[in-house]
Amino acid sequence: MENNHEEAQYLQLIKRILDGGAQKMDRTGTGTIAVFGDMARYSLENDSFPLLTTKKVPFRVVAEELLFFIRGQTDNRILKKKNVNIWTLNGTEEFLRSRGITRREDDLGPIYGYQWRHFGAEYKTCEDDYSNKGIDQLNQVIEELKTNPNSRRMIVCAWNPCDLDQMALPPCHVLFQFVVVNGKLNCMLYQRSGDVGLGVPFNIASYALLLKMVSYLTNIPAGEFAHVLSDAHIYSNHIAQLTEQVKRVPYKFPTLKISPAVKRERIDDFQIEDFILDGYTHHPPIKMDMSA
Repeated sequence: MENNHEEAQYLQLIKRILDGGAQKMDRTGTGTIAVFGDMARYSLENDSFPLLTTKKVPFRVVAEELLFFIRGQTDNRILKKKNVNIWTLNGTEEFLRSRGITRREDDLGPIYGYQWRHFGAEYKTCEDDYSNKGIDQLNQVIEELKTNPNSRRMIVCAWNPCDLDQMALPPCHVLFQFVVVNGKLNCMLYQRSGDVGLGVPFNIASYALLLKMVSYLTNIPAGEFAHVLSDAHIYSNHIAQLTEQVKRVPYKFPTLKISPAVKRERIDDFQIEDFILDGYTHHPPIKMDMSA
């Protein structure tokens, strides 16, 4: 085992919430303990990749969901066919009806990827073609990085007040920004709400992977991923599991490379097989139930 200082940030957040978090009821009725305002930084230099090691985090699932977002897809059947069930509970007919949404089951609405690629377009169903509709925020940022890397306006926002009522869930990870400093590409994520036990490990890995992909496309070396959490919470039914997890000593982070056998020109072109994760040593998985 190695003293992994970056993962220690995550473990310290868990301890901070367990020791002094405020009890809050929540949308799901499960109950949480929460703290306000946390920030962590993870280096991607030398191909380091912040996939947490104090429990197993399923990289394939993280990557498939990110590719789903990047393609602007909103049909949960695509994920389910790949045995990715992150959105299954929030895509049921019962859950959608509870949100006042009358679309069919598994139509998630104008969630993250739709806003990234088609912001402002009118959403109808997950089966409609939205090509060249709305604002392609993600591609605009990538092109801006290629021509004007010193810009301070390279922001992608998933929070569209006009569309919130149509989404299976309003976005938790709301806004991210790319910033180039000293020739390194960095990414900062603002997250309004963070499920520290289940969601946050996925969020860290997902945005680190996105940073890696954009670094590849722009030929700007990856620097840091900075993660800001506003309401950082632990669900009451995760307390026992996280109390156990904080006792574990982190291993060194794995490395992640994009296969030299492929040449990707556009963000849409990436495939799951392009990502080479190496040296992922981890503690056993920890089972936690999702609150829908």
